[in-house]
Amino acid sequence: MIKADDFNYAMENTRVLVAPGNAIETYGQTSFRFRLVTEPMDEIGTIRLRKGMIHAERPRILAPQYVSKLLLEGFGERARDFAGWMEDQRDFHILRYGFSLKKTDLSENLLRGPKEEILERLEQEIRRDDDPMDTLIEGIDDAWEVCLMKFTMDLIQRSAAGNLAEWKRRGLL
Repeated sequence: MIKADDFNYAMENTRVLVAPGNAIETYGQTSFRFRLVTEPMDEIGTIRLRKGMIHAERPRILAPQYVSKLLLEGFGERARDFAGWMEDQRDFHILRYGFSLKKTDLSENLLRGPKEEILERLEQEIRRDDDPMDTLIEGIDDAWEVCLMKFTMDLIQRSAAGNLAEWKRRGLL
């Protein structure tokens, strides 16, 4: 179990060095390749490189009626009152993004050398390949999954405006 301090430290020290060129697709599944670089605390001069895929499901619009049904499960009278209020809100919609980290696609290698040199080499490699679905992340070893989730949350925030604009353009909102 990760401690609150470790969680906060990972959130504050996650850096996306190469962001994906594309956002999450509005109408289809989107897959991103990540390279996450961390330094193991017990091995000086060693860098851990994790590679894998993150798959983002197609974002969905949850109408107030659907959200209210979800809220009623296991909640009391106040939740029902709130759900009733939500059903009356015509312009209230929630975006739902789903992600899955395919651990079968995950690989891990230990590299020797200064972290800055390894990061620079990986960044040059990604930029040379010019794949808009590649990303390079620097993070914290013990909380590497938190770093990956921070990346996905930032990606959602970056994608949401474009997804909303597309739905509005098509008259869905």
